[in-house]
Amino acid sequence: MKFSLTNVTISIKAIRYQFLKVGDIMKILVVDDEPAIVDLITLNLQLEGIESVSCNNGIDAIELAKSQNPDLILLDIMMPEMDGFQVCKILQDLNIPIILLTAKNSIKDKLHGLELGADDYITKPFDSRELIARIKTVLRRVNKYSNKEETVIKAGPISINIKERKVHIDENEIFLTPKEYDLLLFFIENEKIVFSRENLLESVWGYEYMGDSRTVDIHIQRLRKKLGRYSKFIKTVFSIGYKFEVSYEA
Repeated sequence: MKFSLTNVTISIKAIRYQFLKVGDIMKILVVDDEPAIVDLITLNLQLEGIESVSCNNGIDAIELAKSQNPDLILLDIMMPEMDGFQVCKILQDLNIPIILLTAKNSIKDKLHGLELGADDYITKPFDSRELIARIKTVLRRVNKYSNKEETVIKAGPISINIKERKVHIDENEIFLTPKEYDLLLFFIENEKIVFSRENLLESVWGYEYMGDSRTVDIHIQRLRKKLGRYSKFIKTVFSIGYKFEVSYEA
């Protein structure tokens, strides 16, 4: 597994303020029959002020989802007695966002989970930064962690109006394609965190994309061009990928 205590802690610290800025404590239900994964994720969530509950089987997951009403569920698919697909189907009516966790990587399994009502799907082994980014994306989609009165987020001279999907630089509007917008928003929400091309494909393009990582480089190139003199905010991390960081070095 691509987990480390340090990586998970750093990733969660980087987004803690976004989960907690509206004064609400998030609650995440972690369901996995691998104790090491459950312990690592829940420990770091708790250390950073994000409440969590956990279990290692589908039956308990259903009971906890009903009694605890979590903001999101991280749900393993391959579990004994009752698998994640069955749990996902049973929990449909609760309208709780679900991210499926599994070692399977087939398109058939992904589509099956999404058809059952899952909001996202991440394949093991996964980087902790990717998992945290996926959690943020799903919660933003259902308005769980965004302050409804705060529709504009800023990064230096760049501001994004989330409701209107408009981007301004130095108060001048720039026009982005839908994926360029999604990519820039993802970067700003995860400032200073390094993502591989594969991480970006999974997090921004998601399960809908079947191509290769070269499309990331193309979109980065186009986005940098539109950012003009602030193009260096998107930094290339040699042999790894990219990160976004507001800086004004010459």
